[in-house]
Amino acid sequence: MAKKSSVERNDKRKRLAEKFASKRAALLAIANDKSLTNEERFKARLKLSELPRNSSPHRVRNRCGVSGRPRGYYRKLNMSRIALRELASKGLIPGMVKSSW
Repeated sequence: MAKKSSVERNDKRKRLAEKFASKRAALLAIANDKSLTNEERFKARLKLSELPRNSSPHRVRNRCGVSGRPRGYYRKLNMSRIALRELASKGLIPGMVKSSW
C-alpha cells in the first residue's frame, strides 16, 4: 500500500490539472501561433510559467486505484499488476483465471 500522502498529493495534482486545463490550452495556443508577434507569444509563455507547476497534466502519476502503487500499472484496468493478480486469484474479476502449469 502506498503512503496516503503520496496518493493525496497525486489527487491534488489531478484536480489542479483539470482546473487549469482550459487556461493552459488557451495560453499554449497563443504561444504556438506563428501568425502573432514574438512579443505576444513571449507574454503568453510568461503567463504560462506563472501557473502552478502541479497544474501541468505531465506531473500527474498513474497510480493503482486499489493500492495506490505507482509502478506496474495497467491503464485499461486502472490497477497495478499485483492488485490485478490478487483479485483474479480470488475470482473477483469475471472471465479472468490465474494461469498455472
